[in-house]
Amino acid sequence: MVESLPEITSSSQTWQVPAEQPSLGSNEVHVWRLSLKQPVVIVESLYQMLSPDEQARANRFHFERDRRHFIVARAGLRKLLGQYLGIKPTELRFAYGDYGKPHLAPAMLGHPTKLKFNLAHAGGLAVYAFTQLGEIGVDLERVKPAFAGDEIARRFFSKPEVDSFDQLPVDDRALAFFNCWTRKEAFIKAKGLGLSLPLDQFDVTLAPSQEASLLRTRWDESEAAGWRLHALEIWPGYVGAVAIRAHDWELSCWHFALQQD
Repeated sequence: MVESLPEITSSSQTWQVPAEQPSLGSNEVHVWRLSLKQPVVIVESLYQMLSPDEQARANRFHFERDRRHFIVARAGLRKLLGQYLGIKPTELRFAYGDYGKPHLAPAMLGHPTKLKFNLAHAGGLAVYAFTQLGEIGVDLERVKPAFAGDEIARRFFSKPEVDSFDQLPVDDRALAFFNCWTRKEAFIKAKGLGLSLPLDQFDVTLAPSQEASLLRTRWDESEAAGWRLHALEIWPGYVGAVAIRAHDWELSCWHFALQQD
């Protein structure tokens, strides 16, 4: 389990703690990462920040670890949104799309903003994506080789993706599997359709040597050209992706260091 997340610099991105809240430009995408493994005193402080419905959701978890991770993930979203919007985290109100994607509630729209966001969490980490360009999706997964089998790939991936998967060396397949999974999840989350959009109805790149990309969709031959996917190097043993229907945007990656209020 990840205890802390120091600065990481890779060939493509740097995660660092900003000295102050970074400004989100009109052509920018900001992605934040957060460790969900926090001291109990911080978790219980964050619990008080949640709305009654969020607290109720937290209390329905069977395992205490899952309850704590949910609390930290949701409070982290509130804190970051509050910083971008210049309001208190407790003042935020959410609504949800037909497939569960959160957005600012209509009552919040009196606060003029083009800000769009998405979040994901897995394996003790959370990622959050923010932009003013339009709807956005983000996903991350912990690479679990035992889960990345041929049977699951054939069940969920498109035929071109399965063909690409089969051609890879065995040692590359676990990473390729989760590359494919997170890129697909980020795309359907950006569209706000959840798993109502079958995963085998569009193709993404998956080989470790390939740049993240939406290749084609079965329902519209022109749609893929409007999208840009970007792979996220979040932490060793994890993969992620962000998707947005826009080009020529700049990505900044930040580490969110929680502090007790």
